[in-house]
Amino acid sequence: MRYQRPKGTADILPDEAKKWTYVEETARMLFNDYRYQEIRTPMFENFDVFSRTSGDTSDIVTKEMYDFKDKGDRHMSLRPEGTAGVVRAFVENKLYGPEHPRPIKVFYMGSMFRYERPQSGRQREFHQIGVEAFGSNEPELDVEVMAMGMDLLSHFGLSGLKLTINSLGDQASRAAYRQALIDYLDPHFDELSEDSKVRLHKNPLRVLDSKDKHDQEIVKGAPSILDYLNEDSKKHFDQVKHLLDALKIPYVIDPDMVRGLDYYTHTIFEIMVDSKALGEGYTTICAGGRYNGLVEQLGGPEMPGIGFGLGMERLMVLMEAQKVKFPVLDQLDAYVVGIGEQTSLETLQIVQSLRSDGFAADRDYLDRKPKAQFKTANKLNAQFTITIGESELKAKTANVKSMASGKEVTVPISEILQDFDTVLTKYFNDKEID
Repeated sequence: MRYQRPKGTADILPDEAKKWTYVEETARMLFNDYRYQEIRTPMFENFDVFSRTSGDTSDIVTKEMYDFKDKGDRHMSLRPEGTAGVVRAFVENKLYGPEHPRPIKVFYMGSMFRYERPQSGRQREFHQIGVEAFGSNEPELDVEVMAMGMDLLSHFGLSGLKLTINSLGDQASRAAYRQALIDYLDPHFDELSEDSKVRLHKNPLRVLDSKDKHDQEIVKGAPSILDYLNEDSKKHFDQVKHLLDALKIPYVIDPDMVRGLDYYTHTIFEIMVDSKALGEGYTTICAGGRYNGLVEQLGGPEMPGIGFGLGMERLMVLMEAQKVKFPVLDQLDAYVVGIGEQTSLETLQIVQSLRSDGFAADRDYLDRKPKAQFKTANKLNAQFTITIGESELKAKTANVKSMASGKEVTVPISEILQDFDTVLTKYFNDKEID
């Protein structure tokens, strides 16, 4: 039998994993600058955590959820997105308590699962980086989250980014718009797709998000949510726009954007990029918004929140398409070459000593000839080789060579074991050490 990975999944091999590590560590550093702390939640949750928060008419719940009954007959689901699990953890662990200064800012990284047709940058198991901030209803926090998303993508060296924003208003605004949308769509009921017919009276905003081309033609003439914002909602959105202008962050208002989940309120946004690697025209690379009311849905107190999610696979496809250069993160400082079987112990001692001092070091484990060992050192881009043969063993010395300059020096093994950093400083200049 030939074993293969499940459809819609990918093996991230070492060379590719280095790039992923760079992206993750860059995100961690940037989130720390914004004072966001990491949170880790289970990969699967009670089914109701997602069905209640995402909406029972959403594609995620009706078509894409990996849900199952466990051996205790509990209805569980692999997480299809990150926000609901973080909110559940926020409520269950009472992070809303007075001992936690607000806003509470967290970020997460990990696998998500949706059963959909695999395509470029979109898999059934995909990886997401996301942030959530709880406890403030101020427009300034909306803008901080959007600015951080733009900042993060800029740190990755991406170009051609476009920030698109909209407002879904508060509950009262949504209720007024909901009725207006039903009134507009009802006369077209027979023309709608089957999915949209089901959604029309349950959640008509879902019809605006339909992928059906005929549905899209129908909703072109639909009323705009921006015309139904009440005074408070309009004031909030106006302040968001004012702050983005003040920070000189360009944006485009898209009144047709609703996002694919039911929990959003007020500000929503998408960061888009024009890249054929992800399809024709602008496609979304990062998206999110405010979700006041979601904490209450999962049993917590009244607590506003906002966040975004970023798909790693789509990001990596985009970075490759834009030819972003990744830094070398696995530099090999020294390769220890042993000539003769009797040098094995000393080379092993040196390698372990260097690693203990914080150097990346390696040696041969295949009993190869010196020429093959030097070839390996060169292939691995080792900065230095440390060579021990019979004569060096008798003299208790080693030959240290800079691979960049070719400079070689003979050094007592004891000095290398005691402090290799001092050896480099004593015998080599900064350019050779770099």
